[in-house]
Amino acid sequence: MHLPLSALRCFAALALLLASLSPAAADAAQPTAPASVPAPVRNGYVPVNGVRYYYELHGRGEPLLLLHGGLGTLDMFGPVLPMLARSRTVIAVDLHGHGRTALGDRPIDFTAMANDLATLVAELGHPQVDVMGYSMGGSVALRLAIQHPARVRRLVVASAGFARDGFYPEMLPLQAQVSAAMAKDMVDTPMFQVYRERAPRPQDFPKLLDQMGAWMRQPYDWSDEVRTLRMPVMLVYGDSDMLRLEHIVQFYQLLGGGLRDAGWGREHMSGNRLAIIPNLTHYEAFSSPALAETVIPFLDAQAAPATWAEQVSPAR
Repeated sequence: MHLPLSALRCFAALALLLASLSPAAADAAQPTAPASVPAPVRNGYVPVNGVRYYYELHGRGEPLLLLHGGLGTLDMFGPVLPMLARSRTVIAVDLHGHGRTALGDRPIDFTAMANDLATLVAELGHPQVDVMGYSMGGSVALRLAIQHPARVRRLVVASAGFARDGFYPEMLPLQAQVSAAMAKDMVDTPMFQVYRERAPRPQDFPKLLDQMGAWMRQPYDWSDEVRTLRMPVMLVYGDSDMLRLEHIVQFYQLLGGGLRDAGWGREHMSGNRLAIIPNLTHYEAFSSPALAETVIPFLDAQAAPATWAEQVSPAR
């Protein structure tokens, strides 16, 4: 079975992949090369619930758990990871079935991965961490904050939604096509090349596609749980992302943002943030320096800009 190129491209989007199959997107995926991420301060494996999670520690400072996108690895963050590591201990993890973390007997499941990561950070000696996830990693980060709120100090969800209908509707029917049958058509893509280089068992790639497809065929809507979040949350998207803008706005509103004017003294302003980065799609957001530049002030809890009243008060 040879799938049409359009279906493969849509799969790349739906599976929250590294890149699409076009040459331009493949060029954009080059930051996933090993040299793009410096050598870690420490690395190793943490066994959790039958999965041996590979992790790397970069930098020094407050801990930040960093989670990559679907069919990617921690290497895909390119220049973003070193920027974050300048003032933080970045805990970068290869998610279940991805990169150096082998695909176990369990299905790919974001709820289960979130539970695993809560244990992983505790095993590494961190009772609480900031969490930032991109795409599939953003969904896992969101589940971690929902299921283990005491573990998460601040949360950044980049290019991920809270419900399946957040994707553009024309993409959804193609989710049913995602399966091992696509494997032979993907041997020349960045997704398979990275998997072949990193995975303990490269022959598991078709099985991983089956697992990803099985998850994507499941409906989900986490809106009620999103409303329960109490830690500061930042949502980040490209202005040409794979999520519908209406869904992005609804996500922010579920968090209490964008419901009314902030007021002269920011007295009605939500503690959560929304960022739309211009000139950015889903397929290069993970390696764009603009991503790091956008989230660092939020993670550092930098003070708010001076209000108009504060700006003019010295003149009185």
